[in-house]
Amino acid sequence: MYPCVIIPTFWAHRRSRAGRRGGAVYDHPTPVDQDGTLPDCLRSLEDVHGLGRVLVIVASTDSSVEHAAEDRVRGILADFPGIEALVVGSAEMGSLHRRMEQLEFADLISGVSLEGYGAVRNVGLIAAAVLGSEAVVFVDDDQIVTRSDFLTLAMEGIGESTSAGRVIMAKSGLYTDEAGNSVIADRRPWHDAFWPQIALYNQALEMLGSGPRIRPTPVAFGGCLALHRDMYCNVSFDPWVARGEDIDYVINARMHGGDVFIDRDWTVIHRPPAVPSEAIQFRQDVYRFIYEHRKLEFSKSQVDLRQVTPESLQPYPGHFVDGSIGWRSRTTAALRAIAGPERGEYVRIARGAVSHAADYARENCERYFHFQRRWPLMLDRLWEDVALKSLFTGERRVDRSAITGRFPVIRPE
Repeated sequence: MYPCVIIPTFWAHRRSRAGRRGGAVYDHPTPVDQDGTLPDCLRSLEDVHGLGRVLVIVASTDSSVEHAAEDRVRGILADFPGIEALVVGSAEMGSLHRRMEQLEFADLISGVSLEGYGAVRNVGLIAAAVLGSEAVVFVDDDQIVTRSDFLTLAMEGIGESTSAGRVIMAKSGLYTDEAGNSVIADRRPWHDAFWPQIALYNQALEMLGSGPRIRPTPVAFGGCLALHRDMYCNVSFDPWVARGEDIDYVINARMHGGDVFIDRDWTVIHRPPAVPSEAIQFRQDVYRFIYEHRKLEFSKSQVDLRQVTPESLQPYPGHFVDGSIGWRSRTTAALRAIAGPERGEYVRIARGAVSHAADYARENCERYFHFQRRWPLMLDRLWEDVALKSLFTGERRVDRSAITGRFPVIRPE
């Protein structure tokens, strides 16, 4: 069983300091006048055994650049004729949304879009379901695959039971640097005394490095993630989590009776570009962790869910999703404002963003549970949907000129 490979890719204006689309903020979108990291990722996939369809999901920070982003991606893919790549962009999204309306799933459209990490990954899952994929593997566009048996390793253990009787339906690999190291250098300054994120992340990795090769995990890596059909057709990504949608997926899977496992022998090299603003990334982490805390608390009132506690997610992210996250966020923002740089942004986070994050969590976490309850029914209805399948595979084409206004020049003979 070889999986469908899904590559989400994010694009921005030529001069974009931080990538923002509506309420979504992306860490390091690629400017549309550059190729970014996608060519290196695709080049690393060329020699992978069993590589079938590759779905490239194109998201942008602004609707004004979405067609330019698609053109850039299609131009890049033209240099890799040996890869059977299908592009999902704004035109395909229009057709998908109309089909969802026809099937009476219009209420789920907001969670299936090209805006936000979780929503973009949901688009990939739906496209895979339309194509009838028994399994998917996510690879981010800033990852480098180093082994020709990458997909073989991805599928090892999938669908099998562990000695404890758990069935492996979701599995993550590890990110490494060029030297093969997974842990991150921790140079935590004094102003991060209450925000030991890297230290606890490294503790989690060290814990996973012992014991069985494949074991349940509290963390996952979205750029090296394999999902069986029985998992991805039943559990969605949360479209309203600000970032860290991969670790959030671990929580979603546990709430619904499953587990995500980690395979320490399955790895990719992670080459992320520099983050334009650490303050903005911190702000998104504040929103993310406060949202997760609210989500865990709200789930206690849902009788059909398995309870997930911060203690069960230790050492990471459990430390950041308990009741202390509010004061930790505010205190750390204030201390960083004293130490600098980006002092003004940290002051704004301390004064207002923490409260706004709590409001955002109250307003949106219930939306996820409504979305998730309808997700399995929608995926069942869209599985190998004839109309969408012919569109995604190119058997039926969209007239993009009519959508973009870029009509071909008609020259007199």
